[in-house]
Amino acid sequence: MKVSRIGTTARWSDAVIFNDVVYMVEVPTSLDADLATQTKELLALIENALVNYGSDKAHILSATIYLTDITQIEVFNKIWDKWLPAKSAPSRACVEAKLANPNYKVEIQLTAAVLDKPEVRFMT
Repeated sequence: MKVSRIGTTARWSDAVIFNDVVYMVEVPTSLDADLATQTKELLALIENALVNYGSDKAHILSATIYLTDITQIEVFNKIWDKWLPAKSAPSRACVEAKLANPNYKVEIQLTAAVLDKPEVRFMT
């Protein structure tokens, strides 16, 4: 079985696909934004990436959400609940963590089922 690595650097890959499952992590790019803005940004990035990888948000299997301030979980949950398709909630954990960049307020790691093989242009 082939392991496909996407956006690979010396330290990480943007995503890895193996056995029809995509493994990925997204971090915010709007570093001065509040949690709500960073969350919306991340979910849009995830949604677009999943399509590029041959999946979609209804096929997320598992998610781990890292928040720098767990007391803001309801801010995150309100946006997450609206974004996630009905009856497709993945297995999920949400933890408070000190993230690598002090401007990150949220980071999301997830796995999703791959439905269609992504095009070669996304493989590196």
